[in-house]
Amino acid sequence: MSVHVDRRPDGVYLRADAYLLWLPDERPYAMITDTEGEPWVEVLLPWSVHTAGELDDTLQLHPPEIEQVDNGQRITIGMVSTAWDDKRLVVDLRDTEVQFALVVEGTGLLTDVHLLGGYYSGDRRHGSGFHHSGADFRSICNPEPWGSERRVLAAGESTILDVLGSSVPGKEHWLFTPPPLCLAVAREPVAGDTDDLPDGPILGIGIEAAPERHNFTALHYDAVEGAFSFRLAYEAQTRVDGTFTTPTLSLRFGADDPYEAIARQRAALQERGWVPRATGPKTPPAWWREPIFCGWGSQCVRSSEVGGGPQDHATQANYDHFLAALAANDLRPGTVVLDDKWQRTYGGWEADLDKWPDLRSWIDGRHADGQRVLLWWKAWDPEGLPEAWCVRNRAGEPMGVDPSNPHYEAHLRQTVRRMLGPDGYDADGFKVDFSARTPSGPGLERHGEAWGMELLHLLLWILYDETKRVKPDALVMTHTPHAYFADVTDMIRLNDINTRAPVVSQMVHRARVAEAACPSLLIDTDNWPMPDPQSFHDYLEVQPALGVPSLYYATHLDDLPPWTKGRGHVAIDGFVAARADDGAPGERPAGQPVPMTDRDYAAIRSAWARSRRPQERP
Repeated sequence: MSVHVDRRPDGVYLRADAYLLWLPDERPYAMITDTEGEPWVEVLLPWSVHTAGELDDTLQLHPPEIEQVDNGQRITIGMVSTAWDDKRLVVDLRDTEVQFALVVEGTGLLTDVHLLGGYYSGDRRHGSGFHHSGADFRSICNPEPWGSERRVLAAGESTILDVLGSSVPGKEHWLFTPPPLCLAVAREPVAGDTDDLPDGPILGIGIEAAPERHNFTALHYDAVEGAFSFRLAYEAQTRVDGTFTTPTLSLRFGADDPYEAIARQRAALQERGWVPRATGPKTPPAWWREPIFCGWGSQCVRSSEVGGGPQDHATQANYDHFLAALAANDLRPGTVVLDDKWQRTYGGWEADLDKWPDLRSWIDGRHADGQRVLLWWKAWDPEGLPEAWCVRNRAGEPMGVDPSNPHYEAHLRQTVRRMLGPDGYDADGFKVDFSARTPSGPGLERHGEAWGMELLHLLLWILYDETKRVKPDALVMTHTPHAYFADVTDMIRLNDINTRAPVVSQMVHRARVAEAACPSLLIDTDNWPMPDPQSFHDYLEVQPALGVPSLYYATHLDDLPPWTKGRGHVAIDGFVAARADDGAPGERPAGQPVPMTDRDYAAIRSAWARSRRPQERP
């Protein structure tokens, strides 16, 4: 059924299968309801695209122009702007979705792009200043895991989806970078239990961009009581000289749950040709599905036993010890990940000869035993590289490598050949980490034009492209469950476990997000850190149903004290340590690893055996 247009004295009504849009005369808003007339969103029409030179205030709205297009109707609303020579909102209406995009013409350095919100001084009856859209929903589901592990928020609470994150306050959301840019909203309020997703109906609100148009670091959901808007952070890093069209904001109706909303967004992106063609093997090699052992958890155990940081214990001797302990208990992982810091420098990617006197021979030994080896690869870290190859602040300090710099690209490709090639270490792929350290900020300088999501995609594309040139069946795992990144990864890693929340429910949620956004990719279930042995066993039970089993422990399991599971943010660790160094009271003991038992090893063997048989997701 097409979208019907009904012109009435109080405005224009456009009715589709799943919604009704009312465009009232002489008001800067459009009302979107369900087919029964129950409101969803009161859409603000004058959005703002700010530049470093001028904030964008809309002075006037022109009457809407409506025309029929394929499978629907298009509304175009011209505007008078303080910052742009021309400005117009284009709204495409189809049976089950509404798509918005703002088009501006002129010159400027983009800072914040506001969608569903903006400055408007065109009608004093509505007041001047910044205006939001009205929220007739009461809860939202953010697919990006946060430290609080609250998957459902009240509609009046702000949140972020981005490619940034660290362990400092306000940034504890590095686990998916980027997540799918899709929020699911519902009329049901937040339930008391944060694991409870809202009942339908669900409205999916997604931000979608064509390839090479993701030059923003973050999508902000800016909320106040009863109202909201979106903000894309371009950080004065994208210059417009001519026409600029914002990413599309899409409203999709009728999903049963947030995961279906994400899957619908991915399908829409694919239909528009905005999902890059995957270049990996059409059929994943069988070894990709074999159980993984990553040594990071055991490196942490060694650190607690003999001192030093976990990175100090990424040694050949220790990994021989880890694998021998597993073999003694009839456990032979198909893939072994050498974790942080097997290399001498993060930028150079040469083996630390004090730790790995002969990495190539060691990898040859794994191959002879039918195993594959992945090397842990830290994104963005410039250690050991010339400053000129880096993204730098205005003081000249490197903030991260610059993949748009041809000298760094040539260097990265050369190091990939050394790490994977037959004349080098002959490893079998990479575990990519720290993608959340994507450079961010208005004062940073780099060689090319890409920024934000695009700069991260470029970094991973160079790594992935050279990987497949050197060794086509090599495995690249990342934590980037966004459809746009499906061409730069083979496996989505669910990432570190949040010890402040139940393990199984959080990891099931992450797996469902990854599967909805990137259904063609495998999933690495991860396994670290574990709050206690029982949680370890509980998660072993479901790992085979979620993806490829991953194990981080060889001889001991974590058993963390209660305070580590309930702290407000991880920066408290540094505060407590600093206070203790000054002789202040309040130092709290760290948890001591506990030796693994026959029961633990039997549970791992059982999980690995089940992983080789079809499983039903919990």
